[in-house]
Amino acid sequence: MRYLVTGASGFVGRYLIDAIRRDEPAAEIVAVDRPAAAPPANVTRVAALDLLDLDALAAVIARERPDRLVHLASFSSVGLSWHEPVVSFTNNTNIFLNVLECVRRSSPQTRVLSIGSSEQYGLVAPGDLPLRETTPLHPLSPYAVARVAQEHLGEVYVRGYGLDIVATRSFNHVGPGQSSRFVISALAKQFAELARGRADRIRVGTTSVIRDFLDVRDVVAAYLALLARGARGEVYNICSGRGIRIADAIAIFAGFAGGTPAIETDPALVRPVENEIVVGDHAKLTAAVGWRPTIALEDALRAVYDYWLTA
Repeated sequence: MRYLVTGASGFVGRYLIDAIRRDEPAAEIVAVDRPAAAPPANVTRVAALDLLDLDALAAVIARERPDRLVHLASFSSVGLSWHEPVVSFTNNTNIFLNVLECVRRSSPQTRVLSIGSSEQYGLVAPGDLPLRETTPLHPLSPYAVARVAQEHLGEVYVRGYGLDIVATRSFNHVGPGQSSRFVISALAKQFAELARGRADRIRVGTTSVIRDFLDVRDVVAAYLALLARGARGEVYNICSGRGIRIADAIAIFAGFAGGTPAIETDPALVRPVENEIVVGDHAKLTAAVGWRPTIALEDALRAVYDYWLTA
């Protein structure tokens, strides 16, 4: 089996590659990422390129003709999309379109896993919860709109060109090695600094919101299950089915650190528009491939905190 992973050197890419190598030691893994990115370990080959360079990408797809392609590459920060909306939207949309077009031209047998986001749901009413794949999409950020466009592009290439594409709406996921641009990693890093006597307060954005978090290891297990058994043209939520208030996550980290610090709201961390509750339903995914989350949230948070203690 030959895998091609875009964004391979990123947070999720490294966990995915480790999982593939563990489950399929003989698999070929082609890692695709920007030239400046540090290549991940355990891969067969590395292709350093900008996915906006259609010709360079086309050469790689034509040469490799992968059995499975996982498209992880993106500017994945919602906050960045508010600060740089043009860059975020055009990058995330165009790189996926380039991937699909190269597959269509040179490797139409490739199964593509299109990674989307719970941000696609956007503004939801209490009656919409938990969020199901049939829930209408009302995206609230440039990032979320780009993810909706990506999913629709996938539908076009399934129906119009017959490609084999499976899509996800992946809810928030966490783990050691995640950038501190994301809320759980940012909190863990600050509490680790507090525990080491290097900080006396925690800076936060909006703490009243409720989010559905998963350990990244459960997420990549779902990705591999969908590559193996997901239905062509379908979209699946990847979520825990449980929500936690950011304020409650702060309390868990305070327990790890052994004290409750001063909490300071940083206006720079508050988004212009924020959905209060995002909690998903993974029944469709479970019915299709038998996947369920296996790692408790507190254990996932502890792992992130311990990572920052030694980083």
